[in-house]
Parts: sequence; C-alpha cells; structure tokens
Amino acid sequence: SSFKIAAVYAALRLISDTVSTLPLDTYETRDGARFVYRPQPAWVVLPEPDASMQRADHYQSLLISLMVDGNSFTRKLRNGNGDVIALTVLDPTRVEVRRNALGFIEFVIDQRYVVSQDDMIHITELRRPGALRGTSRINELKETLGLAKALEDFSSQFFGSGSTIGGVIEVPGEITAEQAEGMQSAWEKGHRGLRKAFRPGVLSGGAKFIKTSVEPNEAQMLESREFAVEEICRAFRIPPHMLQSTKPGAMSYASVEENSKQFVTYTLLPYIEKIESAYSRLLPTGVYLKFNIDGLLRANLTERYQAYSIGTQAGYLSINDIHRYEDMPPVDGGDVYRVPLANVNLEAAGIVEAEKRVNMITKLVNLGFDPAETLQVIGFTPIAHTGLPSVQL
Repeated sequence: SSFKIAAVYAALRLISDTVSTLPLDTYETRDGARFVYRPQPAWVVLPEPDASMQRADHYQSLLISLMVDGNSFTRKLRNGNGDVIALTVLDPTRVEVRRNALGFIEFVIDQRYVVSQDDMIHITELRRPGALRGTSRINELKETLGLAKALEDFSSQFFGSGSTIGGVIEVPGEITAEQAEGMQSAWEKGHRGLRKAFRPGVLSGGAKFIKTSVEPNEAQMLESREFAVEEICRAFRIPPHMLQSTKPGAMSYASVEENSKQFVTYTLLPYIEKIESAYSRLLPTGVYLKFNIDGLLRANLTERYQAYSIGTQAGYLSINDIHRYEDMPPVDGGDVYRVPLANVNLEAAGIVEAEKRVNMITKLVNLGFDPAETLQVIGFTPIAHTGLPSVQL
C-alpha cells in the first residue's frame, strides 16, 4: 500500500529512474592507471541483461526491491561453460535466506528451489549485525507512512463527500426511525458529490444542521500533508524540492543547486557503490563495473576543472593524475609535474633559475658594476668573453 502514497511513489521513481539510466562501462586497473576493459562480458554488452526486460528496467527493478524490501536478489544464469550470460531480478518476498548444515548461505525460492550463494547476487540496503536479510524501511516506518496514507484517504473522502463538513440534523420533538432515515437519505442525495457540494440545503419542521467535525483548514490538513511529504523526503534522503515541496526556501536557486549535489553524493552514490561492488564480482580480477555520474555533476564540471588547473600549476597534479580521476586513458608525457609560476618540467627548473640569475647579472653590469665581482656575488664562475664588448661598455 505504500506505493499508493504519492510522495513514496515519486521518491522511488526519482532514485530508480536516475540510477538505472546512467551509462555504465567496464574498466581495469594496470599500474595505478584506469583503462577501458574489452571485450565486455555478455551480460554487460547486451541491452537486455535480463531476458524479460531492458537494461534500465533491470536496474530499476533492483533498486525498487532494495528501497522497498531492503533486499535485492539477482539470479545468475549460466551457459554450458559456466559463464554468466544473463541476470534476473527476483521478487524479494519469494526468497528466503538461510544457512545450510555446513554453514554456507543459500537462498530458497518459493520454499522449493534452493540456489547456492555462487548463483545469486544479494544486495542489502541496511543490514543489522548478524542478520542475513536487510531491513525494510517501509516496515520500520509504517507509522509514518500510515499517517501520510490516512491524510490522503481523508482528503479523498472529504472531497468525495462534496467538500462538506460532517454533522447532525437536529429536529425538535420525537421522530420515528423511518423518518430519520428518510431525512438523512434526502440530505445525502442533495449534497453528496462534488457537483452538489455547494447546493443550498433546505430543512423544514424546525430542523437544524449542526456541525460536528473540524474544518480542514482548522485541522491544518494542508500543513499536515506537507509535513508528511517532508517525513518521506527524510526517510529516502531526498531534497524536498525534488518532490515538489512548496516549503519556503526549498525552491530558491542556491538551495536547489546545492541540494542537487548533495542528492548525488549522499543519496545516489551509496546505491551506485553497492551495485558496482556486487556486480564487479562477476568480472575478472582487477576489472570492475562503473556508472558514469558526470552527467549528474555537469553543474560542478567548471569547479572540478578549476581545481585541476590549480593542482597542475602548483605542481602536485600531473595530466595523467587528472586522467585517472576522470576515467580517461593516460597520454604520453603526462606523468611530468610542472613547476609553479614557470610552468615547466621539473628537469628544466634549473635552466629557468639560471636564466633569471643571468638577467640579474646583465642589469648590474649595465649599471656599471664590475663584471667579475658581480659574478662572484650572484654565484657564477667567471667565464671568458670572446666577442666584442657591448655598446654600453
């Protein structure tokens, strides 16, 4: 029933759609440098890692299972050689996790089929110490979600009843049960439903309508529903503006820009890291799966490049260091560090220093100082001069 809560549905769609549509590739590390790994395994190359759904749907199902149940179970399908050729996301409510007599973890599907740990990818969102299954946030926060569901049910019932307040019809004197039922039916027939919400009512025989419930604005229904949305944002670690919250300050430009960065860092990256770590175990040693989140950080691209520029000019970053951070292949000569200000190779730093000292000697000699003493002060050994003297001398 949590799917029927609009904020929960929007939160699940936001996270699962964002992560499942990110581009991904396989990389390997050699001598500290990252290189694209080829050829890719079949389950990475194919647009359908699962025979029944597209790649985006596959990872979306995995994330929905992870966020709702706290567990995701992916069955490995192998060919005759034992190579993984497809992956299938299972319904977590149909899978039981247990230890066999030897102490190894195994998975029981529909209380019938036993799958070994080698043929299953089990990812948990939050696992308590010693537990085999992850903790479901939906079960843990059922009171909070129940409040949100109750508010939605109240709104639906309120407007479905014609946006009118409940009450009693007070009649002077005694009336029979049939008369009371008839008066009640007549009142509901004339006022129930949105089309009849504002029709004037007529009561005869001294009858009066007495309100017995509280107005929605007096009960702060809108404020309560806004608070319920904030609670769901807190549970899923989503900035309020991403669920269309109209809370003052949530939609300002500075808040939106900074919250979007935090959404990637604190909400998406934990899920991405769990998936990358679990699926990379299907690859050879030193090879790993990686989602490309550069598209989500495009607003921060200028700041990253400015930081790289400062690092290279200060001499503590090389071109290949930056390429490793950005998952780019190294370039020839890119491991050379540059000297600040002069912006030359470290090996050429002495040449730049000597050039500056020669310029100092030239100025002093042109000002009339003795060349030999000038060389001695600057720290140069006297050398013979075989050409003509300068015009100044």
